[in-house]
Amino acid sequence: MIDTEFDGIASCKSWQAARMAELSGPDSWLGVVGLFWLEPGQNRVGAGEDCAIRLPGGPAYLGDVQLTADGLLWQPRQGASQPLVSDRDGPPSVISFENWSFFAVDRDGRIAIRVRDRAWAQARPFAGLTYFDADPAWMIEATWEVLPAPILMAVPNVSGELKEVAVTHRAVFSVAGEPVALLPMSVSAEAAFFVFRDRTSGRETYGAGRFLKAAPAVDGRIRLDFNRAFNPPCAFTPFATCPLPPPENWLPFAVRAGELKPVSK
Repeated sequence: MIDTEFDGIASCKSWQAARMAELSGPDSWLGVVGLFWLEPGQNRVGAGEDCAIRLPGGPAYLGDVQLTADGLLWQPRQGASQPLVSDRDGPPSVISFENWSFFAVDRDGRIAIRVRDRAWAQARPFAGLTYFDADPAWMIEATWEVLPAPILMAVPNVSGELKEVAVTHRAVFSVAGEPVALLPMSVSAEAAFFVFRDRTSGRETYGAGRFLKAAPAVDGRIRLDFNRAFNPPCAFTPFATCPLPPPENWLPFAVRAGELKPVSK
């Protein structure tokens, strides 16, 4: 059985500190400064106006990213070429130059290069995060219900595209006597991942909804700790491709737990 004892304020503070460290670091989402969708063939990289992948600084021409049927290749202006691995199956290859770095992202077969300024905090230090007070009432033990048959859920993203997600389970619980269910975006051996919105969205919390990760279910039960609900990457940069909450995950009440709107927004 899941241990339902509230983890306490100290545990929440530790989780919040880890979030702060992640978002304050050089590889934070706050340092993402560009997203460029690739065309087949050569895609010029550099600070020049003729570059398909524009760097905010550095040389006018740094090299080319080549997209072919065989994959991705980085060809620097000087030096040997090397294959690029996207983030489709794990961590991507990262190309670094001075304070800049870039890497390939795969979104259902569409390939883009995401550019990061690793020195972003020198110009605009992170203002930090704010939270609702930790509340044991929002650490909910839900039933992890197997669906009679898998369903295909249409999940939109911030770019206006739809992705079909196969869903085999749902987390069922009640709030103030009102039954509700959340459908996961993904389930792995490490976590179940949810995207939801509620009556605080766009007011106290980020308008496009929030993310929630839960440890794997045990004996048909799953713990949803909304005290650890967090803002998606698109709350911090316009160059993210975040999933939005599907209508099935629009909660009809306010979840006053977890992260509030980013301070800088």
